Amino acid sequence: MAGSNNPNARILAGECFCGAVRYAVADAFAYALNCHCSNCRRTTGSAFKPFAGIERDKFRVTEGDSDLMTYGEETGHDAHCRRCGSLLYSVVRDGTFVHVTMGTLADDPSIRPTAHIFVGSKAPWYVITDGLPQYQGHVTAD
Repeated sequence: MAGSNNPNARILAGECFCGAVRYAVADAFAYALNCHCSNCRRTTGSAFKPFAGIERDKFRVTEGDSDLMTYGEETGHDAHCRRCGSLLYSVVRDGTFVHVTMGTLADDPSIRPTAHIFVGSKAPWYVITDGLPQYQGHVTAD
């Protein structure tokens, strides 16, 4: 993987539910957040989506590229396994970053989510009980 600020960064493995699609990503995430928007809830079937953001060149699919199903455009899309439906990652920020769905990581990343975003549209049946900051909409993560 190119472009790592830390050439000694650990490489993490991730995969979909059925194991058809696997990926490798540097443990050099720039940010991690819990997204409560309705799109993330629908694509994960959960109250929110924990994700970690990283430059696109620090992420690569290692197996099952032909089993990927993308929804969106080259510079902004969600990537699912076409066999089991797992949401693995999203390409964002005009194609420069990947938001890795943290639940698909097989290894423990060094980063943890630091805030909740889009709580203005969170599921009414879910109560946020941790002490992380909450934002009604998006928050700039750089």
